Amino acid sequence: MTIFLIVLLTALVFEYINGFHDAANAIATVVSTKVLTPRQAIFLAAVFNLIGALMGTAVASTIGKGLVDTNVVTMVTIFAGLMGAIIWNLVTWWFGLPSSSSHALIGGLCGAALASSGDNWNVLHWASTDAKGAAVGLWPKVVLPMITSPLIGFFGGAFLMFVLTICIHRFTPRIVNNVFGKLQLVSAGFMAHSHGSNDAQKTMGIIALALFTGTKSGAFDTLPAWASFLRTPEFVVNQWVVVTCALVMAAGTAAGGWRIIRTLGHKMVKLQPVHGFAAETTAALILHTASVAGIPLSTTHAITTSIMGVGTAKRIGALKWTVVERILWAWAFTLPVCGLLGYLTVRLCSALGYK
Repeated sequence: MTIFLIVLLTALVFEYINGFHDAANAIATVVSTKVLTPRQAIFLAAVFNLIGALMGTAVASTIGKGLVDTNVVTMVTIFAGLMGAIIWNLVTWWFGLPSSSSHALIGGLCGAALASSGDNWNVLHWASTDAKGAAVGLWPKVVLPMITSPLIGFFGGAFLMFVLTICIHRFTPRIVNNVFGKLQLVSAGFMAHSHGSNDAQKTMGIIALALFTGTKSGAFDTLPAWASFLRTPEFVVNQWVVVTCALVMAAGTAAGGWRIIRTLGHKMVKLQPVHGFAAETTAALILHTASVAGIPLSTTHAITTSIMGVGTAKRIGALKWTVVERILWAWAFTLPVCGLLGYLTVRLCSALGYK
């Protein structure tokens, strides 16, 4: 029971860090365009993150049971996967790099599962189909979306910006900024909602996996009657898990993430309200679609590439390519580094007598 409480606390720490690490995803553009003050933007993001986190559990199911063989998963496995993601998130946050919390968690879990299985690569679910014939596994749910979503974000953002430019070219900058300043409130709320509906579910899936693992291992057999809600003989995302993760993510979002906000909102490209609206709308639509399909998509990839696309639509030289290069390197290293951190954490725990 003690190890479960440690895992639960670690999962909530990850969710809190996810909230302030990815807060920039929802509010960087609305802050940089001065449509809202930082405090107002964080409040908006926290509220809509909370609402979005309460909507559905498809992504949670993918994280909890669709990527690794649950038969090799122990509490130490889950703890190690979370630690790998937490370490990487803090490192990238410190350097102001908008990396993916989603891929950090997935990489950490896969590396930890590999170590727990004694280096049996078969425990990683690469690609298969479920009972309904839908594609599941790391390739269709993680790797393929990791490649396609940035492309969709980039070209989708550029196309929407191109269309908007045609529509507004006869209006004065004052009118355009006034109109899209109001519209950006809607797009920022939609973006925050989409972020909550996708990212919060990842921790829900991890906690549900911990509950399932604890029940299967007999760790909860001696629980008193009042704690019987912890026993889950089948993988299921309980309501208390949903509410807890939603609240913790909202609290993390309220703490803000100014280093990453500066990178996305100021250092990469100069934005006006119409550009912020185009980027947020594009990214939010991508995330909403992924959440419905149960795909644990990277919010960071979606909004960052949308901003890149919008910036390119202004002119190629509008983007600061040195900043873009640093971001892309962080993305490339996220999965393997977190996988290695998760793997090494399991090995360290085993050496200390914890399995």
